[in-house]
Amino acid sequence: MSLDRDEIGEVVAAVRSGSPRALGRLISWIENASPALPMIMKKLAPDTGRAHVVGLTGAPGVGKSTTATALVRALRARDERVGVLAVDPSSPFSGGALLGDRVRMQEHALDPDVYIRSMATRGHLGGLAAATSQALRAFDAGGFDTVIVETVGVGQSELEVARTADTVLVLLAPGMGDGIQAAKAGILEIGDIFVVNKSDRDGAQALVREIRTMIALADRGPEDWKPPIVSTVAYRHRGIDDLLAAVDRFHASQLATGRAEERRVARARREVESIALAKLRATFRLNGQASLDDLAEAVSRGELDPYAAADLVVVGR
Repeated sequence: MSLDRDEIGEVVAAVRSGSPRALGRLISWIENASPALPMIMKKLAPDTGRAHVVGLTGAPGVGKSTTATALVRALRARDERVGVLAVDPSSPFSGGALLGDRVRMQEHALDPDVYIRSMATRGHLGGLAAATSQALRAFDAGGFDTVIVETVGVGQSELEVARTADTVLVLLAPGMGDGIQAAKAGILEIGDIFVVNKSDRDGAQALVREIRTMIALADRGPEDWKPPIVSTVAYRHRGIDDLLAAVDRFHASQLATGRAEERRVARARREVESIALAKLRATFRLNGQASLDDLAEAVSRGELDPYAAADLVVVGR
């Protein structure tokens, strides 16, 4: 479906005024890779760069959705507008999100200052959907103070959230695998704050000690942020105020040292690079002298080396 300039302008204006319907429509355009995306992003650009993006990651079953719900409640208590982007695994039948997180967050469904959106991964690896970065721009333009991004929870491919969020919360729980398993999954390297949820269970203190040992072994300078460990029981709202205080401290330290801006610039660089590569692939498919399959066959037969084939892809010579 083609979109005209006036329609896009009306929807973007409605998003700026806080319309949840318009925001939902805009995110759907983004998720479906509308041909009008360049025009949409151009209109959104002046209103972005303000929201604090908090990423929640961890294995399935540690309580990410429950923690996100509790954080929303705490943020609303101090009158913040909150967006939640819950990245769900794709349905094997429809290809859409399974919507499990929206079911769990029903207590905020009628709050006009909370907007919850599920997004399907559609086969994209890294725990996030391919359209996540653009969707976050839409939330930002909508005037949300904090946007919580909850990842799929797929273990060793969760690391993309570290490149997307301003603050990364790594959730663990006793009985879900010990600290050594967390280290093997690679998530200890990306956490700005560690959360031991379900801390009323046996083994919680042992897990805290293991994580603390892991953090102490990391190579950090004297001025570097040392990730704190916060114990919570999210379904009882226990420890959530401590968690929010830790988030505030980290965000303030990042702003004070200039690292928050460095992180956002790096994120924008990756976003530009990703779009440029996608355009390059599309251009090659449309205008290439030979198909990629033809080049691959030539390389496999030894008739062409991979560097020469890459030159044909990039510059067509």
